Amino acid sequence: MRARFFLCFSLYLNTMQKDADTQKAKEPSVSYDKKLTYEDYLNFDFEYMVELIKGQLFKMEAAPSSGHQEISVNITRLFSNYLVGKSCKLYHAPFDVILPVANERRCTSTTIVQPDLCVICDLEKIDEAGCCGPPDLIVEILSPSTQKKDLTHKYAIYEETGVKEFWVTYPFDQMLHLYKLEEGKYLRAEIYDHNDTVSTGLFPELAIDLSEVFGA
Repeated sequence: MRARFFLCFSLYLNTMQKDADTQKAKEPSVSYDKKLTYEDYLNFDFEYMVELIKGQLFKMEAAPSSGHQEISVNITRLFSNYLVGKSCKLYHAPFDVILPVANERRCTSTTIVQPDLCVICDLEKIDEAGCCGPPDLIVEILSPSTQKKDLTHKYAIYEETGVKEFWVTYPFDQMLHLYKLEEGKYLRAEIYDHNDTVSTGLFPELAIDLSEVFGA
């Protein structure tokens, strides 16, 4: 009888642990007719990274590919070298960018994204939590699992919140599309391939050789 009790108790503990692990991987217990906010985001208990775009939850891929990482490192190096001694700062994921629309308070913001790279020149937007407000320039490096989100949802929110330049890199095609904001709308993309040099209106002296970005 005693052995049976301990066996049942052990099975009960195992079941409780499995239930706890399953609950940890679930989305937060909120109604889907309610938009998630930054306050909800701070209370998430996930084993993976997520983004919020207008209150909708998006799971991020577990880890970027080696090619993605190489491009990120190359762009980081080129921008970092240029920004030495300047007031603007470069950040790379994971780094929270909180994008209030209009005059929303941070805790009620419904968009928190983690761009692959971003350049911020208004340093008052930066605190220990990340960046509150639109960066001046954002770079997203596409992958098959994130392409739709980056080119639709993120494109729209970056345009709406006033990100001045949005760079989209296509690793497999070795191309870069550059969108510049004018009167609240992104102009038609400027398209560059791996043989081109990219210049940005934000930093006229900066010229980025894409052969150094994409490599061989």
